[in-house]
Amino acid sequence: MNPIVYHCASGQAFFTGVTLVLLAALLSLRESSLARRGMVLSLVIGVLAILVSSTPLPWRFYGVATLVTLFWLVTLFTNRWRKAAAEAMVGVWLLGLLLEVPYHLTPGVEPVSSRQLTVIGDSVTAGLGDSETETWPRILAREHEIAVQDLSHVGDTVVAARKRVAASQIDSQLVLLEIGGNDVLGSTTPAEFATSLDRLLTELASPGRQLVMLELPLPPFYHAFGRIQRRLAKKHDVKLVPKRVFLSILAGGDATLDSIHLSQAG
Repeated sequence: MNPIVYHCASGQAFFTGVTLVLLAALLSLRESSLARRGMVLSLVIGVLAILVSSTPLPWRFYGVATLVTLFWLVTLFTNRWRKAAAEAMVGVWLLGLLLEVPYHLTPGVEPVSSRQLTVIGDSVTAGLGDSETETWPRILAREHEIAVQDLSHVGDTVVAARKRVAASQIDSQLVLLEIGGNDVLGSTTPAEFATSLDRLLTELASPGRQLVMLELPLPPFYHAFGRIQRRLAKKHDVKLVPKRVFLSILAGGDATLDSIHLSQAG
């Protein structure tokens, strides 16, 4: 995987972008022409990095951050309020970092009484139907002596996964969801995605059961899907695994057949 693509899709570009925006704010307090050129360059690259990272922070944060940034830009043409505006810039974007950092920490899973796991996924988990390829749920079951109920299927969207769950008996205390990629890359609207994912998680949630979901790597400007996933994960007490974890598998050497679907090595 291209390092730039990984940097953006993993969400790490958000931290790079915010760092550059903060640098631009600090450089704005200096009067030299070199500092001004550095400020412009840092601001442009930083804003672009934030945009393409598709970091799904709340809209109200982006609204406030945009207003503060515009106010700071206006003060660049006058000495009045320049320092205060730069301080506000530093404050609001540091707040953005604090809001985003928790989503990049890998959650823990509580011990369960039975060695059972249910997996819900699409073709990344199910494979492409090649009988010679052993999928990762089978490897997990074989190498760790875990009873894995594999409900993954090629082409599944969240709606299809919900139907598959409704037709199955799930007894596992631990359920892992790798689902939603076909919704993001397909024709599913954010509203449809929100409704179907909410229903799926509602049906899976039960006392004593832990739900773990892989956060979706997002193309640029697909913030809505990530925002929905985070909101519903919080609503249903789902442990959300950072998207960099998923991407680190896809980015590894010969791990994929086509940059998405796993090879046997993957």
